[in-house]
Amino acid sequence: MLEIKDLKLSFQGSTGFEVIHNLNLSIDDGEIVGLVGESGSGKTTAALAVAGLLDRKMVQAEGGIYLDERDLLHCSDDEFRKIRGKDIAMVFQEPLSSLDPLMKIGRQVEEALKLHTDMDAAARKVAALEALRAVELPEPEQVYEKYPHELSGGMCQRVMLAAAIVTHPRLLIADEPTTALDVSVQAQILALIRRLSREQHMAVLFISHDLGVIRMLCDRVAVMQAGDIVEQGKTWDIFEHPAHAYTRTLVAEVRKRADFSPADEKTVLQLEHVDAYYRQGRKRIQALHDVSFCIHQGEILGLVGESGCGKSTTAKVVTGILQDYTGTVERFGARPQMVFQDPLSSLNPAKTVDWLLQEPLRIAGVSKAERRDAARRILSRVGLGEEHLKRRPAELSGGQRQRVAIAAALIQRPALIVADEPVSALDVTIQAQILELMLELKRELGLSYLFISHDLGVIYRICDRVLVMREGRIVEQGPVLDIYTHPQDPYTRHLASLAGEIK
Repeated sequence: MLEIKDLKLSFQGSTGFEVIHNLNLSIDDGEIVGLVGESGSGKTTAALAVAGLLDRKMVQAEGGIYLDERDLLHCSDDEFRKIRGKDIAMVFQEPLSSLDPLMKIGRQVEEALKLHTDMDAAARKVAALEALRAVELPEPEQVYEKYPHELSGGMCQRVMLAAAIVTHPRLLIADEPTTALDVSVQAQILALIRRLSREQHMAVLFISHDLGVIRMLCDRVAVMQAGDIVEQGKTWDIFEHPAHAYTRTLVAEVRKRADFSPADEKTVLQLEHVDAYYRQGRKRIQALHDVSFCIHQGEILGLVGESGCGKSTTAKVVTGILQDYTGTVERFGARPQMVFQDPLSSLNPAKTVDWLLQEPLRIAGVSKAERRDAARRILSRVGLGEEHLKRRPAELSGGQRQRVAIAAALIQRPALIVADEPVSALDVTIQAQILELMLELKRELGLSYLFISHDLGVIYRICDRVLVMREGRIVEQGPVLDIYTHPQDPYTRHLASLAGEIK
C-alpha cells in the first residue's frame, strides 16, 4: 500500500546536508510498522516526507514515495492537499500543541470532513460524534462542545486520533503519540490504535524511541541510525535475535538493570502521615492522604502511578514548594533540588549555561571567582566541556540540556535530588546515558533520589525501592524486584502486568 524506494532527503542552504540515505520501506494494508531510533536518526523527517509536510524549497528529495502507486514525492501541492487528511493522517506527540486552543473539539474533528467531503453541517457532526465514540471517549456529545484545555492529556490524544480517523484514511502516521502519557493511559491508546487498525483496515507507521511500546504494538520494526535503516523485520525476531550491532545495543539497554550497592542507614528525608491540600477558589481540596515514607542516603526511591495520582504534589511537598500540608516532613542536609522532565522549559532560554549554573551561587553570596570555578567543575562532572558554558539551552541537544539541569541542581550540593520524569522525553540511548550519569553521581557523591516516572521499565532499571501511588495514597511500597514479581495490591498487580509487557 505504501512503498518508499531509495529515498534521499537533503536540507538545502549554506550548511546543507543529507539526512536520509537510500531509505527503503514498505507497509501493507492494515499493517502496523514501527520506526525506531535515537533523536536525529531521521525518523520524523521520513514521516514528514510521507505526509508531504516538508518545505520543498528547503529539502531536496530523490527516490520515490508511492501510495497505491501514486507518486507522492512529485505530487503538486494542490494534489497533496487532496491526499493529506483524507488518505494519509498524522498524529503528533503533544496534542495540546497540535489542537487549536480557541476552537471547540467538534469543529476540529470535523475540519478534515469540511476539506475533503461535501457533507453538510449536520452530517459532519454525526460523523465527528461517531469518531469520538470510536476512540472510546466518554460522553462524546459533551466532549464535542469542550475546548482542549478542559480535557486530560489522554483525552486530547484520543481527540487527535478521532480527527485523524474521521475520514477513514488508508495510512495513519503516529509520531511518538504516547510519550507524555502514564503507563495505563499509554496501554489504552496502544490498544485503541491496534483496534482501529484492525477494524478500519488502516495501516499505521508508528514512530517511537520507546522499544517497549514498539514491542507491544507493532507487527514489523525498522531500526534507523543516522539516516539509514540498519535492520528491519518481524517484531519478535528483531527483539529476540537482533542482527545489527546498533539494534543489539538498543535492546540491551532496555533489558539492563543497574548493579546496586546497599544504601546507607542515614536518612535524608522522612515523611510521616502527610496530608496535602490545594486551594481551588474558596475550596480546599485534599491531594495527598496519609503519605509516609523515608529515603536513605545513596538510595534511589521510585514513585510511580497514573497522571493525577499525586506524584508531582509529593515532589512539591518534599522540595518545600507546597506548604499547605499537615503531618511531618523532615529534611536532613541541604534543601532538595528538582530536575524536571523538559529542561528546555525549565531552563531560562535567554541565559547562557554559565549564567544558569552560577545564579544559585550568586544568590547565596559566593564570590565571582568561586562561582566560575564551581560552574566549570560541575559541568565537567556531568560530562560536558567548557565550550558549552557560552551556549544557550536552544543550542544544546536534549541530552545536553538535561545534563545542564542536573548540574544546576548539583551545584547547590543537595543531599537529595527530586527527578520528575527526567528521561521520558529522551530517546533510548540518551536516556541510558542520563540514567548512568545519575547512578555514577549516586555512587561517587552519595546522592539520593526521589525518582518520579510513569515508565515502569525505567523504574525497574534504576530504583532500589518503589512507592506505588493511587488517588493521593501510597497503596504499596517495597524493593523493586518484590513489587514487580510479587505485587500485593490489585492496582500494583495491574501496573506490574503492564511492566511485564513493556520489558
